[in-house]
Amino acid sequence: MTGKKITKQQIRIYMESRKKGKTKKVASAQAGFSERSARNIEKRDLTEAKPLHRWKTRKDPFEDVWTSELVPLLEENPRLQAKTLLDDLEIKHPGEYPDSTLRTLQRRVRKWKATHGTEKEIIFRQNHPPGWQGISDFTHAKDLKITIKNEKFDHMFYHYRLVYSKWEAASVVMGGESFTALSEGLQNALWLSGGVPETHRTDSLSAAYKNCSDKQKEEFTKDYSELCAYYQMEPTRNNKGIAHENGAIEGSHGGLKNRIDQALMLRGSRDFSSVEEYKHFIQEIVAKHNKRVQKKHLEELAHLKQLPERRTTDFDEQRVRVTTGSTIRVKDIIYSVPSKLIGMTLKVHLYDDRLECFIGSDLVETLQRERRRDKHVHQINYRHIIGSLHKKPQAFRNYIYKQHLFPTLAFRETWQRLDQKLDPRTACREYVKILKEAAEGDNEPIVNNFLEEKLHKQQLPKSKEVQDLFRKKEQAPPVSSREPDLESYQALVGGDL
Repeated sequence: MTGKKITKQQIRIYMESRKKGKTKKVASAQAGFSERSARNIEKRDLTEAKPLHRWKTRKDPFEDVWTSELVPLLEENPRLQAKTLLDDLEIKHPGEYPDSTLRTLQRRVRKWKATHGTEKEIIFRQNHPPGWQGISDFTHAKDLKITIKNEKFDHMFYHYRLVYSKWEAASVVMGGESFTALSEGLQNALWLSGGVPETHRTDSLSAAYKNCSDKQKEEFTKDYSELCAYYQMEPTRNNKGIAHENGAIEGSHGGLKNRIDQALMLRGSRDFSSVEEYKHFIQEIVAKHNKRVQKKHLEELAHLKQLPERRTTDFDEQRVRVTTGSTIRVKDIIYSVPSKLIGMTLKVHLYDDRLECFIGSDLVETLQRERRRDKHVHQINYRHIIGSLHKKPQAFRNYIYKQHLFPTLAFRETWQRLDQKLDPRTACREYVKILKEAAEGDNEPIVNNFLEEKLHKQQLPKSKEVQDLFRKKEQAPPVSSREPDLESYQALVGGDL
């Protein structure tokens, strides 16, 4: 025990052992120190309480300026910090108040604020009854560093939680805090949870709330009010800038993203083959959490209000006309559609991640929604235009959306090789024929592999070879046309012919 301070607890154990008749040697061994220390303890009687130390051991360095200079500053602005006051003193009294006195000043300032400072805001912990409140918010996902096919994937999460049971829902959002994302995410959450809470709380989301400079005029947006009215939920919000009032969801954002981050570490990769694969990954993580709170969720279900017969609108709507180039313009982004729709007016439902195109009530096409990242954004699907392009292959060379007609790097390199080795007209014909084969059914991966193999061997891909990949059929065995053997038949049935 050499070098270690003997504690009061050890002394207590030693003295109790001695009272029970134990020798110094035994008692000291039980207490965990030497017999020599035991003799010193009994000599000095260390069990006596020491008097409290209430006197100053050195002069207070701020005694001369505390009342005259520092207290007036604190009374005028109680939020001043000790470091700021010390810097001010150094300017007024050079060399008299070094940094080594900071701790002393911090103690004095802390004591002054505790006795003379302003009252602080109290957080009143709330008791949330079951079925009373659902709460929504958006949270960024940058720190997760997700990639789709090795490309950075910018997105957020819409996050919903039932406050009582802590049941939650989360969905991937690619278009920011829009009403479409809020409406779709909230409705998905309500139907998954099995019921509707009495109130729905958000912070100052622009998708739900009109944030005006005049607080008397602030109100919920018409779309959000109608959404809550449809589900018979009372819309509420926390006070602007007071994040802890939305704490039931703000605090759980970190928990959600931590669970996702941990699952990504176990997965060994943050790259996904598609957005759909990533969404499925997120839903699996959320489902595991909900399984842990299943008991309380079942208890809360009995207090949730019944869902309506069907969902209400969770999309924006536009009407657009299909151009002669087989394209439509939605939110200043160009999308291609099948050429059979040219000249028709489509009713387009805009969701956060997709466009659904209707003629009347019939869904005719679903497109992945693009976002404005630069001045010109286009989404051209070569399958939509290949029929017409096959009839006019020379249009390929100067087509304004030509860059969208290379599904993979192998297709782009094939075109470059054809353009170098063949005359211009033949090169266009050859490439368009190859592209047409790729557009059929699920042929694209097969064609891509063939092109990669040819390019690797430094051979020029030919459309005829690509066509042969899908035209070759096994030859049917020849059908025999021998004359029937009548004698054999006679032997079988017996009798004369």
